[in-house]
Formats: sequence, C-alpha cells, structure tokens
Amino acid sequence: MGAYVCFEDETGQGLSPPKGRTWAPRGARPVVRVRGRGRGRVNVAGVVCFRPGHRAHFFYKLHVYHGRKGEPKSFSWQDYRDLIVATHLQLGAPVVWCWDNLNVHLVQELYDFAEENKAWLRVFQMPSYAPELNPAEGVWSLLKQSIANFVAADLASLTRIVKRKLKKIQYRPHLIDGCLAGTRLTMDAPKIE
Repeated sequence: MGAYVCFEDETGQGLSPPKGRTWAPRGARPVVRVRGRGRGRVNVAGVVCFRPGHRAHFFYKLHVYHGRKGEPKSFSWQDYRDLIVATHLQLGAPVVWCWDNLNVHLVQELYDFAEENKAWLRVFQMPSYAPELNPAEGVWSLLKQSIANFVAADLASLTRIVKRKLKKIQYRPHLIDGCLAGTRLTMDAPKIE
C-alpha cells in the first residue's frame, strides 16, 4: 500500500483581523474597530496529505491561548504527536511526514516516537526558510483571505469562524490540490514496467 506525503505547518490569528482590500469609494477608507488587541490567540497546526490517484486531505488541530498566566502559548510535542497519529488513523495508510525546523519539531521525544513507529511513519525536515515548498502555506493564505477584515468580538467567536473557514477548505480537495500546484511540486504515480 502506498504512503501519503503529508506537509505540516502552523499559523495563528489574534483578535486583530488580517487586512484585506475593500471596495470602498476612493478617499473613504472604511475603519475597522478592534477590541481586545493582543489578548489571546487561536493557533492552528495543519497538515495537507497527498497520494497519487487519491483525493487530497487536510487535517488540523486548534490551540486557543487565552493569555492567562502559566497557560501554554502554543502546541507541545505531545500535540504534534497526536496530530501525526490522528492523521495516520484517518488515512489508514503509512505517512511520510514533512515539516519545518520549528524548535518543538526537533525535540528528542518526537525523534523517539518516529523511531518507535517506523513501520508506518517517516519524518523529513524541510529546508530552513523554504515556505514556498510547503503546500500548507497555501492553506493559510486561503484562510487569511477568507477572514480578512473580519472583526471578532472575543476568542470564542474567532475560534468559531476559524473552524468554519478551515472546514470549508477541508471539504474542497481542489483547493488543497491548488496549494500543491502553487509549490510546483508534483505527486506522480511511479510507472511500473
């Protein structure tokens, strides 16, 4: 059985919205008022999965940081391990896991986990500073475009809208395929002679 090639990456969104273009009359720029600037954040770890002859998949995990003292700001190595396992179980196939050199990706526990599960898991570090090779970056671009100028009243509403937008991407495999095309990487099935 062939393996899925999975590209993982992270993004985050605070309460201040990403800026987008508007169709306002010239000289009448709309003003977007934001409350709670800098208080809390929704972090997303996502993985896009490709296999020749199969539809593309996108899975994600959210981490909401409320800004409380002692609360972790981002994902732990256990969260990444759980994302790898959940992806493997959803796909029902071996995975080739590609991610960047984020410090938490390089911890010994994740190396040990990959070694213990080498029957179905291979982990590759992508080159440093090469986001153009990661199709997950295209998913983040789609997400940011879809929530441009959206003002969330609080973290709960921001979490709701991020989940809704990610689900829309998740159920449109042609968008995920477009993110792969944007990297100029191809997933061609090997020719068997």
